[in-house]
Amino acid sequence: CIRDRPGFASCDQLPQTYIDAVISVEDSRFERHHGIDPAAIVRALWADLRTRSLAEGGSTLTQQLIKNNVFPNFINESRYQRIERKIQEQYLALKIEKEMSKEEILEAYMNTINLGQGCLGVQTAAQRYFNKDAKDLTLSECAVIAAITQSPSNLNPVSNPENNAKRREKVLKNMKEQGSITKDEYDEAM
Repeated sequence: CIRDRPGFASCDQLPQTYIDAVISVEDSRFERHHGIDPAAIVRALWADLRTRSLAEGGSTLTQQLIKNNVFPNFINESRYQRIERKIQEQYLALKIEKEMSKEEILEAYMNTINLGQGCLGVQTAAQRYFNKDAKDLTLSECAVIAAITQSPSNLNPVSNPENNAKRREKVLKNMKEQGSITKDEYDEAM
């Protein structure tokens, strides 16, 4: 059970700003979908067709949880393998959303996500990057950690602080636009 893992942080042990930061940048419709987000899939397909690549993602947090824990070795997969994996992720995401609450999915995601520098989960990342418990993170620190998830090596605040700062800014902007922080909180965090 993931709850028995050292460093596990339940949702009530995390700042709401961290939860909001993750949702704002990874899956803004998390509370409204049932494991897959048709609007995000259409947006991703349109972007992929325009760029003639498979660069855009339409994965929900639930799908990302599955990808990271069920299909962790997807780095060198072919286009066909990627499409097949995405279909499997979608199927499993629908099943998981029937079995787990949104809070349980968030907890599993936030405690297993790769956050660079050997950190799996927000508690480990809070200790590594800020030498504090996740529950004590400031809004700005929450945004720094939430920024990492898209590309843990490229967005690592230690080895790539400029890249992390740009993504952190996007996290904070999304939070402000989605109403989870005020303009004053945004300005202070910036």
